[in-house]
Amino acid sequence: MPDSEFPAPESGFVVTHFLVVSDQDRSRDFYQRVFGAKVLVERDPVIMKLANSWLILNEGGGPTDDKPTVTLAPPADPDRTSAFLNLRVADIAAAYAEWSAGGAEFLTEPKQHAREIRAYIRDPDGHLIEVGQTTARPG
Repeated sequence: MPDSEFPAPESGFVVTHFLVVSDQDRSRDFYQRVFGAKVLVERDPVIMKLANSWLILNEGGGPTDDKPTVTLAPPADPDRTSAFLNLRVADIAAAYAEWSAGGAEFLTEPKQHAREIRAYIRDPDGHLIEVGQTTARPG
């Protein structure tokens, strides 16, 4: 892997989303198969390039010295969430067809809302992923 592809900026910062998963291999395969994510590190943790962003997948664990009261765990209830990935696409019908064929299970077909068409997927651990296409810009 070229150094230029690894999310370690020489200045400023990059945004990387970290998901706690129960099985690194299963989750890595899901994001690679469905979204075409490029695997940079196979495991412990998995590091992937997902479109123009970065994704880290790692199993949960107990507190560490830099987060002494925090335990990491996959979602306990996939119907309750406080954060989710939001993937903006140019053509939601094409994304829906392609990602469904790759194994994504959408909660519903894409639905029109005020300024967007959107639908949701859950990954193997229940992390919610919004897929949306903007139809009208604010203002």
